[in-house]
Order: sequence, then structure tokens, then C-alpha cells
Amino acid sequence: MKLRPKIDPHDYQTKKGHVVRFLRAGDKVKVTIMFRGREQSRPELGFRLLQRLAEDVQELGFVESAPKQDGRNMIMVMAPHRVAKPAKGQPDERSA
Repeated sequence: MKLRPKIDPHDYQTKKGHVVRFLRAGDKVKVTIMFRGREQSRPELGFRLLQRLAEDVQELGFVESAPKQDGRNMIMVMAPHRVAKPAKGQPDERSA
């Protein structure tokens, strides 16, 4: 999922919805903030945006790789929470 530091609130909600959909499907999500021009001198804006996203979806997933600057981009990886699988021989609630 790619974002920019100056993202509109509605666009943020749309991107957050995509992240939620991926996490619910059990997929990892790589979130990239792309800095252009003068935005590169303010990496804390991108860091705060990534922290906000992580807080907004913390019930579905966790931060697997903390935000780190990589040239013009800041990258963070989120993974879904593990779901306990029933032991062999134990019926799960879906098959009942």
C-alpha cells in the first residue's frame, strides 16, 4: 500500500480500508510512504502517519517490521494476528 505524507482524510480512510481487507484475509501488508521534494526533510510526518495507521488497525494486525527510512521511501510491514488452530483430532467450530 503506497501513501504520501500529505494524504487527504478521505483517501487515508480508503487506504486504511484496503489494509483492513488484506489483514482480514490473512495477508501481510507492506506500507510505503513516498516522499517527494521538500517532504524528504520532514520524515517525522511519514512516521506519524504509519503509527496512526498501525493504531487504527491494531485489532486486526501488528507491526512486524518497524518503520524505517529507505532513501525517498519509508517502509513498514504489518502482519495479521495469529489465529489459534485446533489440535489434530479436535473438531473446530466451523465444521460443527
